[in-house]
Amino acid sequence: MQIFDYQPPSIPWLDIRYKDRDIIVINKPAGLLANPGKAPATHDCAITRVQKLFPEAILVHRLDCDTSGIMVFARNKKAESHLKTQFQDRKTKKIYIAEVKGQVKDDTGTVDLSLSADKTNPPFQIVSEQGKSAITHYEVIERHPEHTLVKLMPETGRTHQLRVHMLALGNVILGDTFYADEATIALRARLSLHAQMLTITHPYTQKQRTFFSKHPFSD
Repeated sequence: MQIFDYQPPSIPWLDIRYKDRDIIVINKPAGLLANPGKAPATHDCAITRVQKLFPEAILVHRLDCDTSGIMVFARNKKAESHLKTQFQDRKTKKIYIAEVKGQVKDDTGTVDLSLSADKTNPPFQIVSEQGKSAITHYEVIERHPEHTLVKLMPETGRTHQLRVHMLALGNVILGDTFYADEATIALRARLSLHAQMLTITHPYTQKQRTFFSKHPFSD
């Protein structure tokens, strides 16, 4: 088990991209937990920062601590139920951008590998036929000599799904302190994974809304 040294970023403290009567959308920085853990030091996280301004805010979904990008929160129970159902029923559309090691073989493809928790080494995940279904579509954006910039479009939202699926392709995400070797971790100051776009059905208007945060990696 890895020792978790939590040092949440103070700048930006909270980057709100949209808010209305039902939802709040933020751009979460890398290094900030989505929700608190058991340790008192983890109380400073995305949901508690949002609740300091909007006490009624409710966590709907999560991003890994090391992943940056778009998160949506509900402002009432009806919106919470509506949004959680969308995530559970795979009605949302998510696009992530990642920098991965080496050259991804195909320009486009799909990774369909079930995942389960590694009970001997939490919070690691492993590919397992007895695990939960996990599907990720990918598309190469740019090829560089030592790495590839890819668009990742997950159908499911399993723990560490994108990390493990890229590892299974042979292209671990740069800066991944869980699954990469020391040399690959050292290539970046953070995990090179960003939740760039999220499309939901608005719980009140019933219209599709898309929220976007440009990835901070190379173009």
